[in-house]
Amino acid sequence: MKKHRIYTMSFASVYPHYIAKAEKKGRTQAEVDNIIRWLTGYSQVELERHISEKTNFEDFFAAAPQLNPNRSLIKGVICGIRVEEIEEPLMREIRYMDKLIDELARGKSMEKILRQG
Repeated sequence: MKKHRIYTMSFASVYPHYIAKAEKKGRTQAEVDNIIRWLTGYSQVELERHISEKTNFEDFFAAAPQLNPNRSLIKGVICGIRVEEIEEPLMREIRYMDKLIDELARGKSMEKILRQG
C-alpha cells in the first residue's frame, strides 16, 4: 500500500502554515510550539532541531518522546473527517495536531486546547 503524501512531507514545510494561521487570528508562535510540545513530548530544542533538519511527518511522530495520553480527548471534525474515527494511527496524530492548531486559531483558551481542567 502506498504511503499518504503527507507522511513524507517535512514537518518544517507545514510548520510555517501553522504559525501563519495562528498569527492571523492574533495568536502566537509560542502558543503553536506549546501545543506541539504538549502533543509530542518534544522539548523546544528538540522541536527546533526537527524543523531545521526537515524531518518528515512519519519520522517526526515516530521519534516523539511521549505522545500525550490526553490526545485521545481531542474530538471533532478536521478536513471533513472526525478525528476520533481515523483508523490509521499516523494520520490520526497528524490530524490531532491540525485540530489543535485550528482550535487555537478559533480563539479557544490554551487550557481547553491542552485538555486541562
